[in-house]
Amino acid sequence: MADSGTLGATGRWTGGPTTDRRAVLKQVCILAAASVGLPSSVGVRIALAAASGLRPSVIWLHFQECTGCTETLLRTSHPTLSKLILDLISLDYHETLLVGAGRQAHDALRETMEQRVGKYVCVVEGSIPTADNGVHCKIGGRPAVEILREVADRAGAIIAIGSCAAFGGLAAADPNPTRAKGVSDVLPDKTIVNIPGCPPNPYNFLGTVLQYVALGGLPELDEKGRPKFAYGRTIHEHCPRRPHFDAGRFVRKFGDEGHREGWCLYAVGCKGPQTHANCPTQQFGEVGAWPVGVGHPCVGCTEEKLLWRTAIHETIPVESPTSPAFYPPVEPTRQGVSPVATGVAGLVAGGLLGATIMGARKLSRKHMEEEEGGEKGGTAGREKGT
Repeated sequence: MADSGTLGATGRWTGGPTTDRRAVLKQVCILAAASVGLPSSVGVRIALAAASGLRPSVIWLHFQECTGCTETLLRTSHPTLSKLILDLISLDYHETLLVGAGRQAHDALRETMEQRVGKYVCVVEGSIPTADNGVHCKIGGRPAVEILREVADRAGAIIAIGSCAAFGGLAAADPNPTRAKGVSDVLPDKTIVNIPGCPPNPYNFLGTVLQYVALGGLPELDEKGRPKFAYGRTIHEHCPRRPHFDAGRFVRKFGDEGHREGWCLYAVGCKGPQTHANCPTQQFGEVGAWPVGVGHPCVGCTEEKLLWRTAIHETIPVESPTSPAFYPPVEPTRQGVSPVATGVAGLVAGGLLGATIMGARKLSRKHMEEEEGGEKGGTAGREKGT
């Protein structure tokens, strides 16, 4: 259906008949904004940008990875992947989703880089091997590290999706034979948005891209380059099992009564107290699934120092906040006096009393002797004077 209308600031199409596609586009944008905690007004701005053709171009690079980050993106429902890449962004290069291959794929990458310098978003999935001149990962005969530097140098924004791209991930675990690194380590002079997770929640990525579309900038980042809207709090702070932690109800063994009752998983290795992520509030797979929700401890997949560097069963310190069980009591606990304490106190008291009596007797005897000596001295003096 032809339509000469425009999308107004209020989100309503004016000046022409409303088409189904544009109505759906508006709805998709508002739902997408709401799914990542953005107000509906931002959704309208996203729809305005998309309707006017201001869709950011995306170049998605694959390096040392398992494609799990892409797989999570394929499972979004608001918006669906088709809505995302056809209406909200222009996915111009993605090795998994490209129809073409070989020379066609290479040409698509080259054309996008040349035609949209400074305007495209470079998304990196997977770590980058740097040992032996990058020979451990090559695409089209070129090392991954070389491709990354060239594509990132012309990008308007760079996003590292997944813990491999953000921090090196599994490939960078000891002994790290390929010297795998995260994007930030390869490009230390660039601003990198890290969306860690193994895999990451796709809505954290969508929230970042949608803000870039609507507001022309990136969200506020923490000290590790993660968007604060998604990684600003630890899982421990808003975990649905937190009341069990505070009450001291812990799973001690998988399959025990506490496990069946849904108690806290901290004692069996949950890394939630040090893991910054929004898994409890923005869950995976459109069915409310996430590790702790299905009875498995958090493995700390958004944290560089936890994932693949601590054993799953290993407990970690609770930094903040701590359980009331660790607080000092408001009032001192009063306990009865034990028989042993009573006996010891009796012995001490008896000893003191005995010492006092003996001392008193000695003083009395000394006093009497002094008095007798004085009387004898006086009698002798009187007799001598007589």
